[in-house]
Amino acid sequence: SLPCLNTGNYKGWLYKWTNYLKGYQRRWFVLSNGLLSYYRTQAEMGHTCRGTIPLATAHIEVGDTCHLVLTSGGRSYHLKATSEGECQRWVSALQQARANSTLLMHHSDDSGDEAPVPQEDRALTQGVLKTLASKLDDLSTCNELIGKHGAALQRSLSELEELRGSADGTDRVKAVNERATLFRITSNAMINACRDFLDVAESQSRRWQKTLQYEREQRHHLEETIEQLAKQHNNLERAWRENPTSYTGETHHSFRSQEGDASDENDEAEFFDAMEDSPAFITVTAILSIYTHMHLHKNVLQMLSCFFQDTLGTNHMQLRRTRRSRIPDKPNYSLNLWSIMKNCIGKDLSKIPMPVNFNEPLSMLQRLTEDLEYSELLDRASRCHSSLEQMCLVAAFSVSSYSTTVHRTAKPFNPLLGETYELDRLEEYGYRSISEQVSHHPPAAAHHVTSQRGWTLWQHITIDSKFRGKYISVLPSGNIHLQFHSSGNHYVWSKVTSTVHNIIVGKLWIDQSGDIDIVNNTTKDTCRLKFSPYSYFSRDVPRKVTGVIEDREGTAHYILSGTWDDKMESAKIVDSSQGCGGSEGKQKTVYQTLQPKLLWKKYPLPDNAENMHFFSSLALTLNEQEEGIAPTDSRLRPDQRLMEAGVWDEANTHKQRLEECQRLERKKREAQANQALEEDCVIENSIQSSHALRKHASVSSGQDIEGFQPLWFEKRADDTTGERTYVYRGGYWEAKEIQDWSQCPEIF
Repeated sequence: SLPCLNTGNYKGWLYKWTNYLKGYQRRWFVLSNGLLSYYRTQAEMGHTCRGTIPLATAHIEVGDTCHLVLTSGGRSYHLKATSEGECQRWVSALQQARANSTLLMHHSDDSGDEAPVPQEDRALTQGVLKTLASKLDDLSTCNELIGKHGAALQRSLSELEELRGSADGTDRVKAVNERATLFRITSNAMINACRDFLDVAESQSRRWQKTLQYEREQRHHLEETIEQLAKQHNNLERAWRENPTSYTGETHHSFRSQEGDASDENDEAEFFDAMEDSPAFITVTAILSIYTHMHLHKNVLQMLSCFFQDTLGTNHMQLRRTRRSRIPDKPNYSLNLWSIMKNCIGKDLSKIPMPVNFNEPLSMLQRLTEDLEYSELLDRASRCHSSLEQMCLVAAFSVSSYSTTVHRTAKPFNPLLGETYELDRLEEYGYRSISEQVSHHPPAAAHHVTSQRGWTLWQHITIDSKFRGKYISVLPSGNIHLQFHSSGNHYVWSKVTSTVHNIIVGKLWIDQSGDIDIVNNTTKDTCRLKFSPYSYFSRDVPRKVTGVIEDREGTAHYILSGTWDDKMESAKIVDSSQGCGGSEGKQKTVYQTLQPKLLWKKYPLPDNAENMHFFSSLALTLNEQEEGIAPTDSRLRPDQRLMEAGVWDEANTHKQRLEECQRLERKKREAQANQALEEDCVIENSIQSSHALRKHASVSSGQDIEGFQPLWFEKRADDTTGERTYVYRGGYWEAKEIQDWSQCPEIF
């Protein structure tokens, strides 16, 4: 079929991306009245529409020769045409339909009654549409006749020119007059039909605009309602995951997570098994269970708990501290990035004096703690009896730490040497975390987490960042360790490279690329995760992550797939075979799997997140004031606190002061270290040895020779891997218990 560019209507077959198992599937698409609808077959058009995309607010992006992406309402549709010509025709029709819809939206009449369209008006509208269709048919007929009569008139004029002065001239002139008369009559008929069409359309335009405006508002209201329900669903589900026992109390109900453990095969949840000998008790319990099943907000459950406290007992549900859910909106400051960055190409980003305009009001220690956003994955993994199923959840956890970065292109504050950050979530999540900046050049942080739910995590991460002109590369080095208490399984993995693009021109966007090799040092199971770099010409889904889990013999057991900004799934392998098409002439292994199982799904962002640095619900609480914390805690850093409050000029002043103090302190430590070496040289009375030691001091400057020793971490060899890394020496939580911070330096 061909597009009608006057109305933006078009229909035909396209291939639509469905999921990782089925890939692109053939669908019948219909473009009409600014809406793109799709069906499985043409026969479905009369009864089942699979989806509709409003083009008025849609973004159309053309990929390779046959690929295009439509983005509307936060959702992307990946489509593929059968040929380049067909793709171009679709793009033209879609762009014109979007332009027409946008124009109609801008000229819509907002005045008048916004009530729903009554039944008689609908009938009238249908009658008007039929009239317009009839007039359109008349216009089409007149158009054909004008073309035909015009061609005949042209021929007659040519013949008349040739026969000038001959005997047949009179007859020819008569024929020309007849054809000219027919042409004039047809033209007048077409003009009248156009006038009638325009009159009917104009008479109904106000009614249609009101109807369209009402439908648009209704759709917007419905979208807001669905989004709110999804957030309430997520909040309640997350609150239940954090501490299921607080919802059961003395009722002995059997609750189970919707996703279940990794070994569960039954997705149905058993919500309650009430006691038959207490009707009043059953009624109250049933109400709470029903509200839980409907996924209402946790506050509703808390109010119900207080209301029925006399019946259920005071221990049925414990009300926890309410964490903050918003921070001040980010001010709209403009700054010329090129004026700052043009002389810094190729340098370490940590050594560039950057204003807070390019920061977010969190330190790197707090960003490191954000890895715990989905700690419930580790809680579930600790209950797994199979090490391979446990590996699936550990892999999903390693991917989930990147989900918060998809919109977070700002740079976190580089912590001062000796700066710490604690996160005590024993009540909510069962863990508490402590991190410390152990080195400034290169920036390095140590992190230790202990959970009451059966696991311990620690890491020592060094950040190397380079500005390349068009993009910034952030290269983390160091390993993350995770050990489960019951099984003793010890997992080790590292982080991938993060790249921030369009530094100078265009909209900033971030990408994650590289491989993560997760090794279970206890069982020797392995998992290799591949983060595919984004490519404009690739047909793959953006931000794609794939992986295979193998046992110590190299036998594959699970396939992992998903995206680092949305979700991860696992599929159990039941059979494998050797296929063709591998690179470098190698055979490619083809796996047959069961249906995939959801491992992890990203939480929706809070309301107004775009004005709050795109922080997640956890990130919004990280800089919240706490009592009894160490004086070196990131929450007490003045420039970061002022930036969060929106006072950026004053924040920049404090940031420069802190960095200058840190440089002076570093020079003082280096001078003391050099003096100690010189004294050793004098004692040995060896000039050659003195030069050697002095050279060693300059090479080692910024590391141990600075004389700085972390307060809560120490460097030693790991018992399992043999690597030298910073590990928690203990004492922090004991010092907090007695509020003895006399050891802490005054760094702020």
